[in-house]
Amino acid sequence: MSGIESTTSLRVRIDQQVPIALHGQLHCEAGQMLALIGPSGAGKTSLLRSIAGLLPMRAGCVRVADEVWFDHEKSINVKTLQRHVGFVFQHYALMPHLTAIDDVALSLNDLPRVERLARAQSWLEKVHITGELQQRKPAQLSGGQQQRVALARALARSPKVLLLDEPFSAVDQLSRQGLYELLADLRAELNIPIVLVTHDLFEARLLADQIAVMDAGSIVQQGTPLEVYKSPRNARVADLVGIRNRFHGRWLGPDSSSRLSGVGLLQWLGEANGVDGPILKVHDKGRLQKGQNVTWVIQTDGLTLLNSRDQKSSSDQQHCVQIMVAEIKHLGESSIVTLNTDLAPNVNFRMTLTGPQRSNIFQKDKMNLLLDTSWIHIMPLV
Repeated sequence: MSGIESTTSLRVRIDQQVPIALHGQLHCEAGQMLALIGPSGAGKTSLLRSIAGLLPMRAGCVRVADEVWFDHEKSINVKTLQRHVGFVFQHYALMPHLTAIDDVALSLNDLPRVERLARAQSWLEKVHITGELQQRKPAQLSGGQQQRVALARALARSPKVLLLDEPFSAVDQLSRQGLYELLADLRAELNIPIVLVTHDLFEARLLADQIAVMDAGSIVQQGTPLEVYKSPRNARVADLVGIRNRFHGRWLGPDSSSRLSGVGLLQWLGEANGVDGPILKVHDKGRLQKGQNVTWVIQTDGLTLLNSRDQKSSSDQQHCVQIMVAEIKHLGESSIVTLNTDLAPNVNFRMTLTGPQRSNIFQKDKMNLLLDTSWIHIMPLV
């Protein structure tokens, strides 16, 4: 079986209040996966259904390569069946009275029956539904197997865009891992945009080339996982992408004593307008006013735990903080560690540790925490 050969790209712009408020823009190139993330009710599924034509759009544009599927200003609205979209629903949406092979073949009604069945069998084998499993009805298949059938059905019509609405949320962890691997294998030959709706931040970082963050119906930021996690647009985005280490600060302006350009001074505050903490030397983008109160974040990638005897002095790129291990939560192969500082009672760090290091850390241990200040990202208060 040959793969889907396409050089499509997806461009979406939407700005409407009814029937559902949706605003913003997103893009996904051929061969990429874009993860839509955000809280429940943010509009992720509604946006996905709007792209497919299942939910009426009132204003905006949906373009796939050189095809316009929707354009309010030009009165273009291509019907769903003509958009060549592969859609995998959260709860499979398989026909309860049909076998797996007949369900996939149903999406190919424009072909002769023999060809429909041959293509359905080929795609089912591609997703590892083989032999007598193809003759089973949904009630006779596991959740993971049903999801594979749904994926085969979505791909059988050679779609120009693949839309996945929380496809892994209803399956167990073992089946989910297998589906991750299957999707990675299929992407090697699917040169089409793939848009994934997920609540799972780990899943988004694991699978996606791009992340689009949605909140209250608006697309508030899009970028690579590293861009979004390292440089969230504002404090709300930082919350939505699960950045734990967020602090208050005051911008003191450029560092006149530095021999390097582009270095600024950040006053760490114990709380908003609260206790003055250490002054950190950070990257100065020239966008902040002196004396402005800010929020700043730092990823776990910029934090290193050291034994108290491993003293490290602060520098332009590093700052050492004394901490105490307040809490340890062991979660399988990783541990979440809460670290208190003496800057203020409510100032602490949270880190996820894996490997040998977590077995050498105990509650109430006093240690040093080294901050790589190049990982500090500063955001104006909103």
